[in-house]
Amino acid sequence: MAIEIIINATREETRVALLENGVITELHIDRKKERGVAGNIYKGRVLKILPGMQAAFVDIGLEKAAFLYVTEVSANIEEYAKMMEEETGETRIEFENEAPKPKKSAPVAIEDLLQEGQEIMVQVVKEPIGTKGARVTTYITLPGRYLVYMPTIEHIGISRRIEEESERKRLREILYKLKRPGSGYIIRTASEGVSEEEFNEDIGFLELLWQSIQTKRDKAAAPNLLYTDLDIIFRTVRDLFTPKVDKLVVDSREEYQKIKEFADSYLPKLSPRVEFYDKDEPIFDAYEVEMEISRALGKKIWLKSGGYIVIDHTEALTAIDVNTGRYVGKRNPEETILKTNLEAVKEVAYQLRLRNIGGIIIIDFIDMLKEKNRKKVFNVLSEALANDKARTNILQISELGLVEMSRKRVRENLQRALCEPCPYCEGRSHIKSPTTVCYEIFREIRRTASSSKNNKIMVNVNPTVANLLYDEERQGIDELENRYKKKIAIKEDPNLHQEQYDIVYI
Repeated sequence: MAIEIIINATREETRVALLENGVITELHIDRKKERGVAGNIYKGRVLKILPGMQAAFVDIGLEKAAFLYVTEVSANIEEYAKMMEEETGETRIEFENEAPKPKKSAPVAIEDLLQEGQEIMVQVVKEPIGTKGARVTTYITLPGRYLVYMPTIEHIGISRRIEEESERKRLREILYKLKRPGSGYIIRTASEGVSEEEFNEDIGFLELLWQSIQTKRDKAAAPNLLYTDLDIIFRTVRDLFTPKVDKLVVDSREEYQKIKEFADSYLPKLSPRVEFYDKDEPIFDAYEVEMEISRALGKKIWLKSGGYIVIDHTEALTAIDVNTGRYVGKRNPEETILKTNLEAVKEVAYQLRLRNIGGIIIIDFIDMLKEKNRKKVFNVLSEALANDKARTNILQISELGLVEMSRKRVRENLQRALCEPCPYCEGRSHIKSPTTVCYEIFREIRRTASSSKNNKIMVNVNPTVANLLYDEERQGIDELENRYKKKIAIKEDPNLHQEQYDIVYI
């Protein structure tokens, strides 16, 4: 399988696409003014204990109080392994049994562990989503290139993606030799083939980082930010840029130099795979990512056969409906339905991953009369979801043709990240946010400005977008004017929809 990482880095936002055989499977977006908090470590203060929910609200300095479950204050190793899978992106972590399991005892109540007003150190494991605050844990993890450091858990975990038993044994022996008492590590998939010296360097860096966080904690007053995770580009290099990746392509000379220097120092074997994209055509256009993003924001997705699926988001769940559409088959209606459902399965699995849809998901397949056909569709769906990094749980197809499933939600889905509730329909649907429209305008100017001989650009936009271009995004306009030596004028047009704009070269 050909795997490529494509990075589009501009002043206002960074977008990272993971391509498998030329098809985008993951999209990560980081806007500098909307940077996420997952992975950040805070010194917080317990605001309220909720005995009925066995949870607590913690003030960490964000708009909404964070949510802390009792299992993330006092967890057994099985629960901790599940949490680490979500937090580190390492699927299927296997923890070593270093001691006999103790007999089960009554669970500890959160009111016996925490008190209101108490100051505690927590790490964000899930971004604030919608009306919900961030979810936090007291179990701190610091990801390195080859290891995830767990300063408060004395266990060794290893990714099951490292399959060769002799290599697993070698890695475990190295870690037991190097680890300090009272702490633990998760051996990441990228550790395969790594030497003891490289592990030692990773451990030394992570332990120094932990010491600096503790020093800051002792001096800071709650609530306070103690540690911020790496930006999206270096998280991508750290977490996704493995020997399985054929190339990493970035369109920013500055970011290319930073990645190249990092790779030369820490990933010399992968350094030749880092490429700078310097063509006139925007990088996401060249790799057909832009088109897929637009498609991923639509409700209806057409299948090659002529059928289609419809994706609807509600407050509680996501509903996906499968329809035959223009596909009428040849003779047997059951065969027509089966073919449509099997084609829809692959598209559904792809869209769940691309759009990062989480929570409860209901898939309404077209009714199939034969039990063997229902089993076939279910098996194909299970196989299609096997490579998904997010944890999924699927129930068998019901008599009504429904599949109930859940997919772990860690961050906002693509629609929430790029869109906002539509003011024109009182929140019943969505439109692109003014910020998204501004950045589309910037990309369109970058796409067309160099080929125009005219020295002035008139941008007609909705007043809401115009206000943003005049104010917060003025620096982006100035940058484009300096780059293309053209004057850019912004004109308000209240008759234009918020998503509409018109760029005229004068």
